[in-house]
Amino acid sequence: MRALVPAALSAALLVAALPFTETGDAEVGAAALLAKVRSCQQISRGLYRADAGAPADIPVCGVKGAVFFTADLDVDCDGRPSRECGERTDPLFQPTTAFQQSDGRQLDAARLPYVVVPGASEIWDHAESGIRGGAVAAVIHEDKVLYAVVGDTGPTDLVGEASYAAAEALGIDPDPVRGGTGSEVTYILFENSRATPIESHEAAVAEGTALARRLLRST
Repeated sequence: MRALVPAALSAALLVAALPFTETGDAEVGAAALLAKVRSCQQISRGLYRADAGAPADIPVCGVKGAVFFTADLDVDCDGRPSRECGERTDPLFQPTTAFQQSDGRQLDAARLPYVVVPGASEIWDHAESGIRGGAVAAVIHEDKVLYAVVGDTGPTDLVGEASYAAAEALGIDPDPVRGGTGSEVTYILFENSRATPIESHEAAVAEGTALARRLLRST
């Protein structure tokens, strides 16, 4: 059986997410954010697949100050090796992430909630939309909102991936082989944002809260 994130850490991640989903603060609740991104103004030049072999039917959409898409969630365990993430637990494990911590080390997928964006291609270049490493994201699954950072890039034709820590905080099985979810997950990426340092989940929460409220006030 895989070793799970220690209970204290798991609780800390959920505490960071809970103020925006379970305190009755409708201004930044999951339902309010989903209502804001209900309509899609497509900004990608093509469509993405959720998984290899699946239909290409997922657009990247734009709204004032953010881009968003709705896909599944596959578990990314890449980065700094740990008990949870490594060659022993993930046959596709890579010891690097596209973006690194402030001290130069690789991101820790088992500890840091991060999302993966597709590599730049003719379909969409995330940098052209102001989405770079450390950009802040609101990830919504069912009634939960989790603030995360953009921490890695993936295949140029697939979308819908987040770190082990992000999956676990959202109540999704984080196992990189058997975990993830095929049900809807909405990813809202805030343009020209950055959590400083990238490895600080607290910074992502603080910045994400402010940006989510600004998004809901925008017209």
